[in-house]
Amino acid sequence: MVWIGFFDQNNLVDRFSLNSRISDLEKQRTHYQAQIEDNINRMEELKGSHENLEKFAREQYLMKRPDEELFIIIEE
Repeated sequence: MVWIGFFDQNNLVDRFSLNSRISDLEKQRTHYQAQIEDNINRMEELKGSHENLEKFAREQYLMKRPDEELFIIIEE
């Protein structure tokens, strides 16, 4: 039992650390899959109408029309 528990190639300490690593990676996988779904939905929304695309460009990239002024307010 001592040999299997600590010295074997598949010892219990290594198995425990690998299982925790697998758990962490599965959590990351679900997080990134949710992000991918959100990005796909946002992309479909942007492709859907010109107004949504313009709103996104104005908010994210601070784009403006030639005849307007842009004021950026930074809240602290």
